[in-house]
Amino acid sequence: MPVDSALLRALLDSIPARVVVIGRDHRYLFANVESLAFFGRVEADMVGRHASEVVGPGYAAYGAMHERIFERGETVREEGWIEYADHGRRWVQHLILPYAPDSVQVQAAFVFARDLTDLKQREADLANKLEELATTQALKASIVDHALAAIITTDDAGHIVEFNPAAQEMFGHRREAVVGRRLGDTLIPERLRAAHAAQMERLAQGQPAADIGRRTEMLALHADGREFSVEVLLWRTTVGGCGYITASMFDLTERHNAQRQIERQRDALRQSEKLSVMGSLLASVAHELNNPLAIVMGRAALLQEQTLLQPQLAGNAGKIHDAAQRCGRIVRTFLNMARERPLDRAPVQLNDMVRATTEILAYSLRSHGVTLQLDLAPELPAAMADADQLGQVVLNLLVNAQQALAAMPVEQRVVRLQTGCTSASPGRTEATGLVWLRVADQGPGVPSGIRERLFDPFFTTKEEGLGTGLGLSVSRSIAREHGGELGLETTDKGASFLLTLPVGTPAAAADSEAMPLAETAVQRARLLVVDDEPEMVSLLGEMLRLQGHEVVAAGSGEQALQHLSEQRFDAVISDLHMPDVDGAALWREIRKHHPLLRRRVLFVTGDSISPQVRSFLERTRCESLAKPFSKADLLSKLAVLLDPTASPDASEGGTS
Repeated sequence: MPVDSALLRALLDSIPARVVVIGRDHRYLFANVESLAFFGRVEADMVGRHASEVVGPGYAAYGAMHERIFERGETVREEGWIEYADHGRRWVQHLILPYAPDSVQVQAAFVFARDLTDLKQREADLANKLEELATTQALKASIVDHALAAIITTDDAGHIVEFNPAAQEMFGHRREAVVGRRLGDTLIPERLRAAHAAQMERLAQGQPAADIGRRTEMLALHADGREFSVEVLLWRTTVGGCGYITASMFDLTERHNAQRQIERQRDALRQSEKLSVMGSLLASVAHELNNPLAIVMGRAALLQEQTLLQPQLAGNAGKIHDAAQRCGRIVRTFLNMARERPLDRAPVQLNDMVRATTEILAYSLRSHGVTLQLDLAPELPAAMADADQLGQVVLNLLVNAQQALAAMPVEQRVVRLQTGCTSASPGRTEATGLVWLRVADQGPGVPSGIRERLFDPFFTTKEEGLGTGLGLSVSRSIAREHGGELGLETTDKGASFLLTLPVGTPAAAADSEAMPLAETAVQRARLLVVDDEPEMVSLLGEMLRLQGHEVVAAGSGEQALQHLSEQRFDAVISDLHMPDVDGAALWREIRKHHPLLRRRVLFVTGDSISPQVRSFLERTRCESLAKPFSKADLLSKLAVLLDPTASPDASEGGTS
């Protein structure tokens, strides 16, 4: 039965899509209600019009399909953006059916158009959001993968689900080897696993945990079995109804090592401050100690001279003199090591320096059951060096050896100290050779793992309080400043340190040596002796009078000034530290009122360490004699003062 045209129209008008019929001339033959509404036209204004007039610029695309539709009779299904005159760009889906009633030629085309612009926009928005999400996920993954912190995520059951590269580096596990395993069984020390499991159970049940959201420190387990400290920050997230715990971790090993090093540095600084205070105290202590030592030595020497015909008394006096002299050397060595001054190189006999240093430690070594074996090569060439600093090196090496032997049986507590020299290279002078010193002990030795770090500052293997880790570092620095080297030798047992120093004795050194007393012509002189210590004044007076000098004694600087104002003197021998008018003030008065005597003042002092004393003596260029001293030392210095060929230098320092 034929379809009624009114029914057909009603059917087309009810379709929720634009339906039009276009003839071969591209003019509209029909447009349904949806089409008329879209273009805002009535049927009379649209039917008969060329489609390009209604659609606008976008119709050009349809014109290109003319041959496919009207000449070949193809059905076209396409969608895309169309530019409309009144509606702008719209995404339209088209179904175009050719109409050929006589099956010969296509007379018209049925066009069904669905506007999918809103759907396309939603798809585009969704695609953008998906792309943003993918970018965000990639960014987050990149951040996690490149984070310096170890990031580990577990599910509520404690199974590892994320293990970033930093975690692999920190714990020594590969990601694929730990994902799926329980964190507590993998990264927590065994003794702490029960507490960790209880905490994870509380978190899984949603109970609050004190550790969530705050930084805490805990012990972790490395793949190699060692434990180390980590800083942990925990947070909980829920994804898809499942709970996850994420931990951000930092290895605290380096921080703890740095803190320990800072503490060692603080200890070293406190020790340095303590030594500085002790150095200042030593000056006054040395002055008090050197005065009686000088008296003992001087009296013993005089007694020796007076008892030459009584061998037993002379021998006893000699022993007293030698003991006091030894005490003086020990005090002087301590003072020289403690003082701060620039490097002062002079010809040094290595064996003499070794003997002086070992005297200091003799009691300590003996009381700890340590036997010191000296094997000193005779007639060593001199080294150009600072004897005080080299003494510090030897002292450090001997103290280290003594401490290393503390846990050894008594029969193995042996330290051997050797010296020697190497011949010069062929074709070179003797001054290019080396002198060497070896300190070897029979202790536990140095483990191979720490040999490279042994000379690092603040590195020590000693127990807390036994060292700062600076001794070997400072000793090597001193050796290298002298053009030498200090190193650890390879031995089968114990530890052996070898110090090498270049040989170098300037020719002028021999000329600068003091002339022996027997060859020094000393004239008889009138001398003023000044000291607030009566015994010292008496001793000096007796020594000088035995040489034929006339001596006037003064017990203070004020008395000395009184004598100077009343009498004539050839030289003045004075202590530096005295109450009221001290030695420096006395010299200033002499320079002012008795200028010819200004370079004929000999200062006898027990304080050779303080910077003030050294500075004063350097500026005034006055002769000095350190207590304790021998009679020969005193007479040798006096000979220099009374030398008639020496003329005063007008350029000496102005004030003190």
